[in-house]
Amino acid sequence: MELLDFIIQKDKELLIFLNNLGTKQWDTFWLLVTNKRTWIPLFLLLIYLIIKSFDKKRILVILITIAILVTFTDQFTNLIKYSFERLRPCNDLSITNQLRILKQSQSFSFFSAHASNSFGVTTFLYLLLRKNFKWIGWLFIWPVLFAYSRVYIGMHFPSDILVGMLFGLLSGWGFYKITLKILNRIK
Repeated sequence: MELLDFIIQKDKELLIFLNNLGTKQWDTFWLLVTNKRTWIPLFLLLIYLIIKSFDKKRILVILITIAILVTFTDQFTNLIKYSFERLRPCNDLSITNQLRILKQSQSFSFFSAHASNSFGVTTFLYLLLRKNFKWIGWLFIWPVLFAYSRVYIGMHFPSDILVGMLFGLLSGWGFYKITLKILNRIK
């Protein structure tokens, strides 16, 4: 067995295990967690924290950067998805009968835009706001729950989440470094 085949097999086994930890009692919760609209109050809180921490010029730069960061992670994720064309677990006939599938999609799986977007934004905002708000590290609960929800509902393999998370962390850090230079130039 080739190394890649071995990794894919273990990824499927881990998905089946994690996905089957779910129960009907928790399904509604995880469907809410996976819905982007559920997090609007958190997004509004984060905008408030940005407004509280920076002047108008810097706020504008930060909000534009977040929009560019989300666009970048989302579009790069789509480029990779359509290059690899890995089926989502909910469409992989070799395992669908072993999964609890709560949501369907015909798009591809590798890697998770939910994970890359949420970890990218969280990393960026954590680095930006950590001096003003000591508790901001708790913000990482959001992308962890958001990303795991994709495994729970049968939309992503664990490797999709892991790679999305790593890409998001690196993207958030990179955008932070660039933005810091811009913010330091604003008078």
